[in-house]
Amino acid sequence: MTAVGVGSGRAARGSVTEGAARAGLTARGVIYLLVGALALQIAFGEGGQQADRQGALEEIAEKPLGSVLLWALGIGVVGMALWRLSEAVFGAAGPDGRKWTKRLASAARFVFYTFVAYSVLTFAAGSGGGSGGGGGSSDEQSKDVTARALELPAGQWLVGAAGVGVIVAGVWIAVRALMRSYHKHLRLGEMSRRTRRAVDVTGVGGGLARGLVFAAAGVFAVRAAIDYEPDKAKGLDDTLRSFADTPAGPALLAGVAAGLVLFGLFSFAMARWRRV
Repeated sequence: MTAVGVGSGRAARGSVTEGAARAGLTARGVIYLLVGALALQIAFGEGGQQADRQGALEEIAEKPLGSVLLWALGIGVVGMALWRLSEAVFGAAGPDGRKWTKRLASAARFVFYTFVAYSVLTFAAGSGGGSGGGGGSSDEQSKDVTARALELPAGQWLVGAAGVGVIVAGVWIAVRALMRSYHKHLRLGEMSRRTRRAVDVTGVGGGLARGLVFAAAGVFAVRAAIDYEPDKAKGLDDTLRSFADTPAGPALLAGVAAGLVLFGLFSFAMARWRRV
């Protein structure tokens, strides 16, 4: 194959990868935007839907052309998974994108987004836009997985270690947001000062809220392991609702929910300005 052929092949792959990445980031933004909006409704005593991915999908399904939107969302998440797979195989953008640690992280994200894509597409195909698809709420899934894990040899240690890992991930997400680590992935030169400020508001506020939710979910997993009670593990919906049971009350839940809305907006900004 000639150098021209190799170059055109890389350009085509790059174009496909970029399209998949931007579609995936947009889909992620839609999901977080809806989850945050549902959590805000709960904070103000108006929430009937689950404040998790299942609830977001049901919210979309109730809209005009809901089935079409669900399929589009699922395809977008497939794009996110393929982008992360490309990073794991070929390396990510940036000078350190080919490091094994970066590739391993991309591989883990590929597995995660493959699961998300499967759940979204299953919901779209199995329910035709109605409730009952998608494999159940995040709370049911979390308790079921925890119960199965606790039955394994050294199950308490496995669940506890997983919980600690989620806590660490939450802290890592929050710290990176505070440090504005996402700047290295953005085409900052193409952004006005006002746009950059707006992106920082969404990136920092959204990252802090997302990190707090992860850390709280990890704490509940550790408690479930220590007490050997899978029902103490919580999915996204129960984790969000637990913030309303703190001394800060619904105000804390409203703040976290607003942060998740910000993260949804940040995902849209990443879809527009991220280097891929």
